[in-house]
Amino acid sequence: MKYIYYIIITVFISSNISVAAQKFEIINGDTINYIDENNLKQGFWKIFGRMKKLPDYQPDQVVEQGDYENSRKQGIWKMFYPNGKTKSEVAYVNSRPNGYYKTYYENGELEEEGEWKNNRNVGKFVRKHPNGEVAQEFVFNEKGKRDGEQKYYYEDGAVMIVAEIKEGKEEKVTEYYPDGSLKAEKVFIDGNLDVANTKVYEPKTPIKEVVTTEKDPVKIVKVDKAEDVNKGIFDGNGNHKLYNKDKQISKDGLFKNYRLMDGKNYKYDENGILISIELIKNGRYIGEAPLPKD
Repeated sequence: MKYIYYIIITVFISSNISVAAQKFEIINGDTINYIDENNLKQGFWKIFGRMKKLPDYQPDQVVEQGDYENSRKQGIWKMFYPNGKTKSEVAYVNSRPNGYYKTYYENGELEEEGEWKNNRNVGKFVRKHPNGEVAQEFVFNEKGKRDGEQKYYYEDGAVMIVAEIKEGKEEKVTEYYPDGSLKAEKVFIDGNLDVANTKVYEPKTPIKEVVTTEKDPVKIVKVDKAEDVNKGIFDGNGNHKLYNKDKQISKDGLFKNYRLMDGKNYKYDENGILISIELIKNGRYIGEAPLPKD
């Protein structure tokens, strides 16, 4: 049972009379969604589909929940998929992600977990494939730059890439085929590929051609339908800066037939926070650029 209450409180201070309105809901005996006399959200809140008006959510279905303090998110906030499974658990300080977080696939499997600090990843970061196998193991320093040994894995758990990175710049990258045999040994100087000292090996066993996906380290970066330039016309060719639907830069560089050939591919999480900048050379992923300090 749900009730919405409005309370009119008359307060006498120094012979002055002020009238303040408060609002809250009672659901299953619990008082939630409290708005104080200053029109500020306080305490535990449940955000329902009727408040957000999102597709696929029912009006009384919980979209997210957590605590407010003076209309600012504090502590752990949970978001949910339309099927009711947890979508994310993010620690907030003054409405900004700060602390440990987890995101989940719609099937309930853990997608990634890590720690946010000053608007960037710090410490250990793990991303998993939808089948539950680890996909990536990264380590970020306090500046939010990847530092130390970084690993990528195939969906069956086999090692795909081992990268040695210092202050966000690759120093050495070793790649493996799905059967575990050596694929490539790459050397980098100041984050740039040293082609002369890079070795590439043929597979020991024939491999099937696969379509690269968005999360593959070696990938084809195509333009999304929601991306566009902020000035002029984008015909899929030439040098351009593209922006996503939130007006954040998403791709910057040389395009050919709507494919990014040389440049940068900017990646954001669901909260709109920049998490990585992928470097593309000759149409292939070659590493990551350091995140901006601010």
